Amino acid sequence: MLVTVMAIVVAACTGGSVEDDAQTTTTVATTQATVTTTAAPATTAADLEPIKLGSVNSLTGQIVFPEASAAAKAVFDRVNREGGIDGRPIEYLIEDDAADPAGAAQAARRLVEDEGVVAMVGSASLLECAVNGAYYAEQGVYSIQGTGVDPLCFASSNISPVNTGPYLGYTVSLYFASEVLAKENVCALIFDIPDFRPAMDAAIQQWRDLTGKELAFSNFTLQFTDDVTPFVLQARDAGCEVVVSNGLDVHYIGFMQALQAQGIDDMAWVGLTSGYTAEVAETLGSMGAGSGILHVNSEFEPFTLDSPVLEDWRNLMTEAGVPLTSFAEGGYLAATIMVDVLEGIDGPITRESVSEALLALEGYEHPMIGSPYSFGDAPAHNPNRASKFLRLSGGTWELATDDWVVLPTG
Repeated sequence: MLVTVMAIVVAACTGGSVEDDAQTTTTVATTQATVTTTAAPATTAADLEPIKLGSVNSLTGQIVFPEASAAAKAVFDRVNREGGIDGRPIEYLIEDDAADPAGAAQAARRLVEDEGVVAMVGSASLLECAVNGAYYAEQGVYSIQGTGVDPLCFASSNISPVNTGPYLGYTVSLYFASEVLAKENVCALIFDIPDFRPAMDAAIQQWRDLTGKELAFSNFTLQFTDDVTPFVLQARDAGCEVVVSNGLDVHYIGFMQALQAQGIDDMAWVGLTSGYTAEVAETLGSMGAGSGILHVNSEFEPFTLDSPVLEDWRNLMTEAGVPLTSFAEGGYLAATIMVDVLEGIDGPITRESVSEALLALEGYEHPMIGSPYSFGDAPAHNPNRASKFLRLSGGTWELATDDWVVLPTG
């Protein structure tokens, strides 16, 4: 699984688990004449039983995702500073699965059975959805995933990611290529990832169903260590006007460098969110424009832009020392949704009441996402059906679409 996921996600900075700061209270005594009375202590969030939320993340290993849970913690820390949820503090418990199936299973059981969390929120792991999806369903625990990675994050009754993900994201990217860029010969270059092939096949089929179109050329045989030049030449010989590919940021750099080396300047390229990094922009400079323009998919409001929509997120992340990345956007959104869910519960906040509220959650709107978020009672969840696209120009990312590209539901 470690190897297969590398074609979909980008390695982030490593980080460890995070614990809440201890909170203390004091009792004040007052004396009047000869009668001594002890005043009742002021009620604070620390006096009340905390609301426990959990998160399972890949924080150590070859590929790590520390930003999502760190961003969620920043949201919950602010809520606690402002008095908690009806006076109850949020205790956010972050577990590291070390990208290991046994570690992911053990982490979930510690949180669910030993700690008694009411829900999971902000998780970002290479494999925890595949490991724990059925377990969450058995235990009646629901998860607002901060970053959905493996296919089962989007095929579970008890997990609903806030991000578009690499599969529906591929459908959106194909749709952008054919319907927004209006290219006739749309082609696909996809890395050979057996565990993910069914999800990618479904993503392409969804594009076919929505547009009635077919790929002009496709190749699913790329390996991580391949020289990409032969594949670029195959796409050229097939008459591809635009190629939609997956991969890590280094692969997009390789594709664009191969286009330049071969003198191909009339083939556009569309990549997933994994290509939306400062490193790609800095390395390629203006090359992305000279080779037919490199476009990338942003699952949320693009984090490199000075958008007023991102003001609260940017300020909070900067204050908390969390890197400004798409992963941090996902963690912030997951936590923000959870806070609104908790504040909307009338009565005791328990695992049962939180689960009931999530099952009733439909049409939640936030300006950082282009389609309403929902949980609801469904066998699978992939509510984020929108992306904004950026293009590389002069070594910087600029908007290619002012509006969200939203997949039709039909």
